[in-house]
Amino acid sequence: MNKKILVAEDSSVIQNLTKRILSIQNFEICSVKNGKEVLEKLEKEPFDLILLDLNMPIMDGEECASKIRSSTDPSIKNIPIIAITGNAKNYSIDDFKKMGINDFLPKPLNYDEMVDMVNSYTAVV
Repeated sequence: MNKKILVAEDSSVIQNLTKRILSIQNFEICSVKNGKEVLEKLEKEPFDLILLDLNMPIMDGEECASKIRSSTDPSIKNIPIIAITGNAKNYSIDDFKKMGINDFLPKPLNYDEMVDMVNSYTAVV
């Protein structure tokens, strides 16, 4: 069964490239444009991983991650989150961990690195 990934990214270019590359890797991809849409999707269907842009309109990635981590539903609360950010140099991995984010990918995205990271978080143990 294919792993399901939720891509939250307000840039359609990054969203489409990410979708295309991960689909080739046999992931099922669903994409949204802001944190509010992420929370709505999580209420309706399960995901194995979230790729979360930190800088989005309506609800940014940091607020969205915080709401996910405070969910009472363990299937939502424990989903791995990988941040996508153009400001990675402004954060340490500890900052991301405090936000409830497992890992991060700096922009411009290195898609090989993204595939490796997604595979490491979705591998069947």
